[in-house]
Amino acid sequence: MRRHRHAKIVATVGPASASPERLRALFLAGVDTFRLNFSHGSHEDHAKVYAAIRAIEDETGRPIGILQDLQGPKIRIGTLAGGRLDLALGDRIRFVPGGRAGGADAIPLPHPEIFASVAPGQDLLIDDGRVRVRVVGLGDDAIEADVVTGGTISDRKGVNLPGTVLSLSPLTEKDRADLAFGLDLGVDWVALSFVQTPSDMIEARGLIRGRAGLIAKIEKPSALEHIDDIIRLADGVMVARGDLGVELPPEDVPGRQKELVRACRHAVKPVIVATQMLDSMVAAPSPTRAEASDVATAVYDGADAVMLSAESAVGQYPIEAVSMMDRIIRRTEQHRLYRSLVQATEPDVEDTPPHAVAAAAAGLADAISAKAVVAFTLSGTTAARIARRRPDVPILATTPDRAVSRRLSLYWGAHSVISEDVASYEAMVARAEEVAQQEGFAQAPDLVVVVAGIPFKTPGTTNNLRVVELGRSGAA
Repeated sequence: MRRHRHAKIVATVGPASASPERLRALFLAGVDTFRLNFSHGSHEDHAKVYAAIRAIEDETGRPIGILQDLQGPKIRIGTLAGGRLDLALGDRIRFVPGGRAGGADAIPLPHPEIFASVAPGQDLLIDDGRVRVRVVGLGDDAIEADVVTGGTISDRKGVNLPGTVLSLSPLTEKDRADLAFGLDLGVDWVALSFVQTPSDMIEARGLIRGRAGLIAKIEKPSALEHIDDIIRLADGVMVARGDLGVELPPEDVPGRQKELVRACRHAVKPVIVATQMLDSMVAAPSPTRAEASDVATAVYDGADAVMLSAESAVGQYPIEAVSMMDRIIRRTEQHRLYRSLVQATEPDVEDTPPHAVAAAAAGLADAISAKAVVAFTLSGTTAARIARRRPDVPILATTPDRAVSRRLSLYWGAHSVISEDVASYEAMVARAEEVAQQEGFAQAPDLVVVVAGIPFKTPGTTNNLRVVELGRSGAA
């Protein structure tokens, strides 16, 4: 079940892919981590999908990651008189906090936090930015705004507020119930929607208590203002370009994506690039050339993973979409410019022994044409530090912890193997040879680079490096 690529694939499960047969076909086509979108579906639906994925894991003997994506607070207008409202450039409209259906002079906006936070001159974007209005006046019970970009709005359309930080927790009561359910199931990652400030991450971490990795979804401009602190508090990041592309000028999104990928690589945190990557494959069996280039760009940037949303959840061609993404990644990583582009964004080696040893292992493996780097890891940190260097060889991450093994399915270049821990140099060398051969990465007399922490069974102590020639009893 070896993947002949470094970047990973995340696929969203939905009606088009929720059956055990479809899930198995998606995994075989290349999915490394499945995303359960808790904006849709019941707990019972998600439990069935979770059980089916774990059954595939047992059948194939390969760890599979499961990411729970929480819905977060959805800002929406209420119902309108007649169900819809046509707005033209220059129209003056009025938002009110009540829930009763109204017209242009009383559009319901049942979110009091907006009335407390918005200021004149700020924009409200309705229906993914199709309609834009600018605040011109505030009252105790109303917001007056002029239409800047006209169009038709209808009941319950979403509202975005770029430039406005709302005093709003990213965890709703629904999210808290969903989170408790997901943690009881055993999800490997939890994605937190609409993160605005570092304090949002602290609240979520307190609820998760280490039972899953925490991913910050970056989809608000306010998050970018605190991005270093947010990344430090997260276990991973998702560049959620849907809402981010609504609230930022479209021309700013590609540069922000590159900044986020580089920042996460520097911080040794996995980063997922998401939203509309192969969007035309929702209804067509092949992508546009622009979409193929979009996936390739994320791979050239050095992203740990790229994600399918509607393509695999509700699309007509979910398996074809995964296969196409797999082919694009492999072809991109085989391109003659790939190594130079990835190395050009390589972060400096941090002046700590664990980072230096991991970087040395990656560099040594490339220099001697080793077949793999075998990383013995309890927490996954050793493998992550090696992946930070983006070596040209695969990373065989061996760990005794099944949960760590599943989380590693999101990390660039990591092929995770569940294996008993080692307690001596001799056992380490023997296990490295065994794993490299069993997993099909090397055979005698190939070389592998082995990285571990001494003393053994101590997390975070990456401090030992060895070169092993398979078929010999000692180290080269």
